[in-house]
Amino acid sequence: MRSITQLMAESEAVPLNKVQVDWLHLLVGDWQVIADLAGSDLALWLPTTDGRFVAAALCRPATAVTVHMDDIVGLYSPDVRAGAIGEAMRAKSIVDTSSVSWAGSYSVGSLYVPVVFDGEAIAVVSCETNLSSPGVGASGDGWTQQAANVMLEMIVEQQFPYESTPNLSGRGVPRVIDGAILIDPEGIVRDTTPNAVSCMKHIGIHGPLLGRCIGEEITEIVRDQHVVEETLAVVVMGRASWLAEIETGQAAVNVRALPLLSGEQRVGAVLLTRDVSEMRRREHELMTKDATIREIHHRVKNNLQTVSALLRMQSRRADSSQVKEALGEAGRRVQTIATVHEALSQNVDEIVHFDDVAQSVLRMAGSVAATDHDARVVVNGEFGEIPADAASALATVLAELVTNSVEHGLADRDGTVIVTARRRGDDLIVTVEDDGVGIEPGSQLSGLGTQIVHMMVSGELHGTIDWDRGETGGTTVTLHLNLALDN
Repeated sequence: MRSITQLMAESEAVPLNKVQVDWLHLLVGDWQVIADLAGSDLALWLPTTDGRFVAAALCRPATAVTVHMDDIVGLYSPDVRAGAIGEAMRAKSIVDTSSVSWAGSYSVGSLYVPVVFDGEAIAVVSCETNLSSPGVGASGDGWTQQAANVMLEMIVEQQFPYESTPNLSGRGVPRVIDGAILIDPEGIVRDTTPNAVSCMKHIGIHGPLLGRCIGEEITEIVRDQHVVEETLAVVVMGRASWLAEIETGQAAVNVRALPLLSGEQRVGAVLLTRDVSEMRRREHELMTKDATIREIHHRVKNNLQTVSALLRMQSRRADSSQVKEALGEAGRRVQTIATVHEALSQNVDEIVHFDDVAQSVLRMAGSVAATDHDARVVVNGEFGEIPADAASALATVLAELVTNSVEHGLADRDGTVIVTARRRGDDLIVTVEDDGVGIEPGSQLSGLGTQIVHMMVSGELHGTIDWDRGETGGTTVTLHLNLALDN
């Protein structure tokens, strides 16, 4: 979707400064409520340097049949419409025209509303109603149209869009079709839509709403609640354009206030309501599920650490050096997997931020493998986020390779093992280099550790592994891995 700034450049529209453009963006970001209350299409028209007008934005109603079946953004207005648009800009007041035929298909009633900013008309909003629509407005009884007319006048007075408009991109923001209530300046209900009556009934307000103070009714409902939003009183009395949630033991309803102003006087407000009970229930289920997953990973980590400790105890009691070594290696492998589960227990996604895990695992592998000489492990590059299923396998592979480099490549000398990661999307290239004695041809598959590495690289990581002897000594192992989630 083109921004207003882009369309202005493409259509040679009269230049506007950044503050004016921002105001227009605020307007089109929140004008859906006017379109729904009026049951009308809204189009934003910008003047061009050659005296014409170009459509910069279009909003169709969710409560009535649209006028514009095709998108008109980027098109220029016909002459008959351009005259009314120009008149509205010059007069800085709303122009009401007689019924006209738009594109030869619909009979429409049109209002032309100048967008006034700091005393200057910078654009015009056309409000076009399909007169053949079976129902005009949200409820068909006229009050929603009257409320929309007040808000159109507020555009001229630079009182709409509201400066305190809440974030409308989140889930559960009320819309006119979800329920609307008209209140007077004292908060007394003057009219409603059926969906709004249902929303109030769901939170415990029964019976006819007309003539009742909605603020008092809601205050009585939430009186015993432990947590009540600070903005609730301001919202339900229609004093500011903000959003609040009413939650009882029965249901949860979001309420947004649209103050209606005439000059500096508040003449009432429209309260938009939306039942979000099912949404909140699903969110609660997800939170419970996420907490359960984290707890499972935490318990798995604890159990693996217990197994590792038992293996170390058994290793110390063993008489055979070979048994001691085998149990020690088994304990190290279990501890490596435990480190991955510890990382998984810190977040709700089945994703591991692997760089911290790599530092921990490789540092542990290097220190355990080194006995009578100094072996330093250096990690370069970034692994990024790794799927949980691949993280355990990758941690095990890296630990085995580093252990192999320290125990065999640096068996009788001090040295350095360098692990380098290069990530491009789902493809990961990892090299493990040491400055030791170098690999002997055909010897890389002789040990259990290297067999484990080959099995995991080809099976779980969907990759390949290459072993090379360095030109100046040492061994370089290169892993080419694919971490796509659908593998």
